[in-house]
Amino acid sequence: MRLYQQLILFMLAATVLPLAIVGFLLLSRSEHALAQRIDEQQRALATATAEAVEANLMEVVNGLARSAELLPWERATPDEVRGMLMLLYGQSTSVSAVIQADANGQPLGPAVFRSEEPLERHPAFDAARVRQLAHAVPVENFRDGGKGQTALGSAYVHAGSGVAAVAVAVKLGASEDAPYAIAELVFTQLEALLARRANDGQRLDVVDSEGRVVASSLATRRMVALEPELREALKSAPGAEGGRSFQLKDPARRVSVAWVNTLEMGIVVTEDEALALTPVRELRTTVLASVAGALVVLLALGALFTRRLDRRLADVVQGAEAYGRGELERRLRVEGQDELSELASTFNRMGEELEASRARLMSWNDDLRVRVEEATADLRAAQLQLVEAQKLAAVGQLGAGVAHEINNPLAGILGNVQLLLLDRAPDDMDFETLRKIEQSAKRCKDITQNLLRFSQQRERPDLRPIDLNAVVRDALSLTENQTRGEGIELVTELGTGVPRVKADPGHLSQVVLALLSNARTAMLKTPVKRLTLRTGERDGMCTLEVEDTGRGIAESIRPRIFEPFFTTKDIWSNVGLGLSVAWRIVTEAGGTLEVRSEEGQGARFTVVLPRA
Repeated sequence: MRLYQQLILFMLAATVLPLAIVGFLLLSRSEHALAQRIDEQQRALATATAEAVEANLMEVVNGLARSAELLPWERATPDEVRGMLMLLYGQSTSVSAVIQADANGQPLGPAVFRSEEPLERHPAFDAARVRQLAHAVPVENFRDGGKGQTALGSAYVHAGSGVAAVAVAVKLGASEDAPYAIAELVFTQLEALLARRANDGQRLDVVDSEGRVVASSLATRRMVALEPELREALKSAPGAEGGRSFQLKDPARRVSVAWVNTLEMGIVVTEDEALALTPVRELRTTVLASVAGALVVLLALGALFTRRLDRRLADVVQGAEAYGRGELERRLRVEGQDELSELASTFNRMGEELEASRARLMSWNDDLRVRVEEATADLRAAQLQLVEAQKLAAVGQLGAGVAHEINNPLAGILGNVQLLLLDRAPDDMDFETLRKIEQSAKRCKDITQNLLRFSQQRERPDLRPIDLNAVVRDALSLTENQTRGEGIELVTELGTGVPRVKADPGHLSQVVLALLSNARTAMLKTPVKRLTLRTGERDGMCTLEVEDTGRGIAESIRPRIFEPFFTTKDIWSNVGLGLSVAWRIVTEAGGTLEVRSEEGQGARFTVVLPRA
């Protein structure tokens, strides 16, 4: 981290950061206090509105009860009943309709209601609306009451205009069979009251016990179901002193609820939290701007203070970079007697020592290079001798021994068997036995011939077009019985129509035998032993794959498997030249030797050779 950056961090930690932390703590406390004050104001508004709503509705209900109690309903004629209904209708503008119903709640006679035209009487009333109003109050529940007793029903949707309404039933006699006057009250006056009491950004709703909005300061919110959280709050609001306040999210709102217990209705005050907390958030913005301004001033002061130091430190950095590029003759200018001057002097002395050390190292390097070249030449000579010795030993043991000790007796056996076959008829009982002896002798002869061909390898490869499948078959004939005898499942997938490759047949046989030997060794201690040989084509090249289910090759040693004398065998039975020689033979033929393996997952060697 640069000096200028460290200085800025120090100034931030010492001044700006503490001020910012204290400021934001104070803002948080102010925001909390403002939120509490908003909640208190909301609860007070909700409580006062609940009392006003209760007084408004109860005034209408009590007026209807007093008027109904004073009127002589028992002796009135139909026209007089209609007139008395009109009197009830005129009690308040909140009354939108009045009907008469019997003790079972069935409508009696004409109805008086408010239509879309100005207030008027209608001899005929919409049957659906009459039924809705008649059943809005369960009048059978208070048959035992006296004249003038009232009952308030639950809120419902107005059948005519779609607005919310509530029904009030007034008993018109003292007997159980006395009729009832049922008045429909709409909430137009309540909505005007709510609109007057709602401040900017606030919304007041009157809700019923089922959590539905029956009146709102927004005239469009009628009979809308509240959110589940609000409904739960309404259930716990009855009996709470001063109402309840809480916060809602998505979007953020502050809500207060007060309950009108006599009417089973609640007042919900909702206010946008962002608008309510605007003063505190504006203050937070001001604090942020102040902190940012202070930071800018600190940056400017820090830049002026560190400019001179940066220039001198830049000289030191350039000198160090020059030393890194090998320019050890570079020297720094010494100015004054401060700490940076001492650093420049020390730097110059270090350069002198490094320059002298480099001269000594260059001299040692020349001597070391000569010695390495001599050792490398000796190593190459030794490697060639080992490879030749391994090849001569194999050729001497397999070629000469097998050819001279087995081939001649085998020829005599084969000749005698063929003579015996000439003297036997095909249906002779010994004919099939002699034929099997002939086949086995021929197979042994083929093996000895392959060994002889393998022993006739030359120092320089004789590259010529050869059949890759034939080379694989010849190599398998030498090790197939031994492989199967070790319990290894041998799978050959030789592709049909594989083009000829350009390679030395003897050398290529040596590659196949080396890969087969390594695969067999890798599967000595594995539970599943399967060796697969397949030939084919890929991208215009011929391929030979040798895949085993052995212990695999660890990633750490995979880059070294083609090094001479490197071996991972548990029992050191070779000099570690098999893969090294195979790689050299393949590259001399213009091909590549690829390996794909994971530890514990087997290995796959792929020989890629050019087409002839």
